[in-house]
Amino acid sequence: MKDPRDIIIRPIVTEKSTGLLEENKYTFAVARDANKIEIRRAVEEIFDVKVKAVNTANYRGKKKRLGRFPEGHTPRWKKAIVTLAEGSKPIELFEGR
Repeated sequence: MKDPRDIIIRPIVTEKSTGLLEENKYTFAVARDANKIEIRRAVEEIFDVKVKAVNTANYRGKKKRLGRFPEGHTPRWKKAIVTLAEGSKPIELFEGR
């Protein structure tokens, strides 16, 4: 069994993800091999909340130029948007967890 802190890598704090907080949706960068069930359990265990739904999206790396070599890529990554159940307490993203 994977450690929940290996599944949830970091919160994603952007203008769009901050707007989703009003809808009780939180955005995280997660391990690429994690599935929705593992992500749900990890969020429930780390933040002590009840999860209603998990949506995921895979992002491929972009081509980047590294000096004179045009062969570089940014890493591939996975994003999860977690919807909390009604009545669940909000997640404090800036609490220092």
